[in-house]
Amino acid sequence: MKYFVYLFIFISTSTNILAQSEITRTEPPNWWIGMEYNTIEILLYGKNISQLTPFIEYKGVKLISHQSYQNPNYLFVTIEISEKTIPGTLKINLSDFNNTSINCEFEIKERENGRKNIKGFDTSDAIYLITPDRFANGDPTNDNVPNMIEKVNRKDKDGRHGGDIQGIVDHLDYIKEMGFTSIWINPLLENNMKVTSYHGYSITDFYNIDPRFGNNAQYKKLCDIAKSKDLKIIMDMVANHCGSNHWWMHDLPTPNWINEWTNYTGSNHKKATLVDPYGADSDKKIFTDGWFDISMPDLNQRNKVLAKYLIQNTLWWIEFSGISGIRMDTYPYPDMEFMTDWTTSIMREYPNFNIVGEEWSLLPTAVSYWQAGKKNENGYTSALKSLMDFPLQNAVSRALRENLTWFSTWEYVYDALAQDYLYPDPMNLVIFPDNHDMSRIHAQLGNDISKTKMAMAYFATTRGIPQFYYGTEILMSDKTGDHGEIRSDFPGGWLNDTMSAHKNIGLSKDQEDFKNYLSNLLNWRKSSTVIHSGKTIHFVPEKNDVYVYFRYDKKNAVLVILNKNENNVSLDLTRFSDQIKDYSIGTEIISGSKMKLGKSLLVPAKTAFILELN
Repeated sequence: MKYFVYLFIFISTSTNILAQSEITRTEPPNWWIGMEYNTIEILLYGKNISQLTPFIEYKGVKLISHQSYQNPNYLFVTIEISEKTIPGTLKINLSDFNNTSINCEFEIKERENGRKNIKGFDTSDAIYLITPDRFANGDPTNDNVPNMIEKVNRKDKDGRHGGDIQGIVDHLDYIKEMGFTSIWINPLLENNMKVTSYHGYSITDFYNIDPRFGNNAQYKKLCDIAKSKDLKIIMDMVANHCGSNHWWMHDLPTPNWINEWTNYTGSNHKKATLVDPYGADSDKKIFTDGWFDISMPDLNQRNKVLAKYLIQNTLWWIEFSGISGIRMDTYPYPDMEFMTDWTTSIMREYPNFNIVGEEWSLLPTAVSYWQAGKKNENGYTSALKSLMDFPLQNAVSRALRENLTWFSTWEYVYDALAQDYLYPDPMNLVIFPDNHDMSRIHAQLGNDISKTKMAMAYFATTRGIPQFYYGTEILMSDKTGDHGEIRSDFPGGWLNDTMSAHKNIGLSKDQEDFKNYLSNLLNWRKSSTVIHSGKTIHFVPEKNDVYVYFRYDKKNAVLVILNKNENNVSLDLTRFSDQIKDYSIGTEIISGSKMKLGKSLLVPAKTAFILELN
């Protein structure tokens, strides 16, 4: 009699659990046929589903395993999709031993043409960096959305201002006409946080665009339209952390899903601990496992389930949208072995893709550590193709803003470039005068237009892949270096703006002139293959504060002269005779003026000369 009582209790409990079960999340929401990565771990979330058993009947799809952990509300189902699978909707049947069941749908899609061979950004590109909330408000109806905590307040420099995906779509022609070929957009994924959520780096849903920016379909449409205009889209991603209001933070899948501490412990941000031969393990742990910010829980990529989740999420976005590249935020902060696995998985699936990592260090030794092909002393092997060249940015900024009498400050730039032997592929570094995290270049250079022009000329002609921040073209500046000010609204992006950078309404003469200068420079660069792939030779700057370098290949040569002096300089060209020997004329690319290449050349004060040699 006791046996039947126990059995009745067990059956009743099981039926009760199933009656309360409902699948509220399925991540990823779908997958594709014909991908290298064809074994997918599907995260299912719903109340009390961990004890259920999945069943699948779909030709070409094999159920590999299912796994539950301590949290009863999660079930991880692993399937394998063969190349012979037919597109359609897969039903995952979840049952208890009573054969009572609930169903979960998972779409199997056919790949779009060309996805395998997506071409990433490269040296032929000039990247336009956009903070989407501050660029243009193309759809005011999504400014405030139910269930999204933070509302629009354009008067608050740290609040949401209403920029969105439609605003970017509306100005793709402007971006292309300016001479840009790629667009890096700060994160667009959901950031449902109480305050300061506009920047996008506190993600609360890794599979959905923030509704105040638009939706997934609009993002894909942006990528498709951009592609039709020969513009590449670079997606800003974060693997190190999420937002504290991420949906899983209220019900973690496993106890070690994030790196938790007894008391809040922020990262020490000491990236050197990863390679320091004398460093304490405790310091290294604080760097990698400490939280980037109190509102940004640190994800534990050593958890294999989370690691797979993040890799799949990245592959899903590439395949779904057709983006041409990724900028990975805080690249050294996650588990370093995971980052190699993550990058390798992407490059295996998309061999022509490109990824740039953020390693904010002024030391080339630190930045080069992370580039693919680097032989590191500790044996670490990276698979990352590109990095942000912070050392070069710092060198150019210092060279142009400092004034010394005993040596040329151009030596900062010369010395920075001389460290290129540390990089396996210096041509694949992303170079930039500024970005969304630092004071604008015009402000760095004391709002000196001539110096800012020289910075533009340098970054458009030296080795690497140039990136420029929105608003640089109209001399946007800042006084404090505060992030909210750096990321000010782009004039003309809002309905009642009195000034429009897009339409040249209300711009000063200096702004119009500078905008034309940068546009001419970048549009010339588009077709200048010698700048894309030519070799570089530069000369030690002399005390006359002039920096000279050449970009050249077998057919073409470009001579760049940067004169920082307050006075004109008569430059002796005999020093450069080996490079000039076959040429007699130089055509200045901005003015179109032709100049004879004799014994000397008069270079105007505070000017960049870019001469195509004929």
